[in-house]
Amino acid sequence: QLQLVESGGGLVQPGGSLRLSCAASGFTLDYYAIGWFRQAPGKEREGVSCVSSSDGSIYYADSVKGRFAISRDNAKNTVYLQMNSLKPEDTAVYYCAAVWHYYCSAYFSSSHFNSWGQGTQVTVSS
Repeated sequence: QLQLVESGGGLVQPGGSLRLSCAASGFTLDYYAIGWFRQAPGKEREGVSCVSSSDGSIYYADSVKGRFAISRDNAKNTVYLQMNSLKPEDTAVYYCAAVWHYYCSAYFSSSHFNSWGQGTQVTVSS
C-alpha cells in the first residue's frame, strides 16, 4: 500500500530554517512526482513546490522561490523540503503528495495528486 509520511515540522522563529521530509513506503519514488503543499487556517491548500518524475525538473511557487529547496533521494525513498528565511506567513500544515509520471510546472495542482501524507505543522513565530 502506497504511503507517505511527513516529518520535520515544528516551531521556529522568523528567519529560521526547517527541513521537512517525506518518506515513501509501499512504492519507489523513481517514477513518481512529489509535490509539497500547505494549508493555513481559513485558507485554501496551495502548491509550494514540485519535483517531476522524469527529468527531475522542479517548480516553486513565487512565494517561496529563493527560500525553499526541494530535493529527492531515491535511494532513501525520501523527498525533502529545505525551508530557509522562514516568515510568519509560511505558517501552515505542510503535506507531501505523489502522482505517477507527472511533469511539474506552474499548473501543478493538488487535484493532480492522488496519494497524500498526513501533514506536519510548521509554525513561524517569535
